[in-house]
Amino acid sequence: MGLLKGGINEIIATTAGNAAPIGIHYRDGRAGMVLFCGSHTAENVERDGWIVANFIHDPVLYVQTAFSDLPVEMFADEPVDGRTMQRLQGADAWAAFSAEVERKTSEAMMVRLTPVKEVIREVRLHPVNRGFNSIIDATVHATRLKISRDPGLKKMIDYHAGIVRKCGGRRELEALELLLKYCE
Repeated sequence: MGLLKGGINEIIATTAGNAAPIGIHYRDGRAGMVLFCGSHTAENVERDGWIVANFIHDPVLYVQTAFSDLPVEMFADEPVDGRTMQRLQGADAWAAFSAEVERKTSEAMMVRLTPVKEVIREVRLHPVNRGFNSIIDATVHATRLKISRDPGLKKMIDYHAGIVRKCGGRRELEALELLLKYCE
């Protein structure tokens, strides 16, 4: 299996009826992630033991899934390894994983991922776009801002917003507008 590359891979993870942007850590042939306890994703992974990584290049979708639920028609059921998993309809590619909680604290759980199936649905070239990358970073900061209200996070969001305004295309600018509404 080869969709994951070394480092942290930013994807939109799907579990039963849920989608959220997640970073999958991939090093030395091992994949894992850290989930915050109390999230729908953590509850579903602990209960069901699977997750699907959706490789998608839509900055608006990253922001939407960080702060709200997607309509059911955006999900597609996939039979994988004797179970029905869910992926996003618009994903360019997806990878299904068995997920095992290795360690859990009161705040987070560390999950080991074992690849089960990968599908590439469409091959598209996505040139490096600093606006897209800054939407991802700003979204990560914004999810943490909702929890901690740390003014330093707001400064980071503002920094990345400037990059999006300078380097982003139409979808990145739409994503930024949506993100800033969630931050109000």
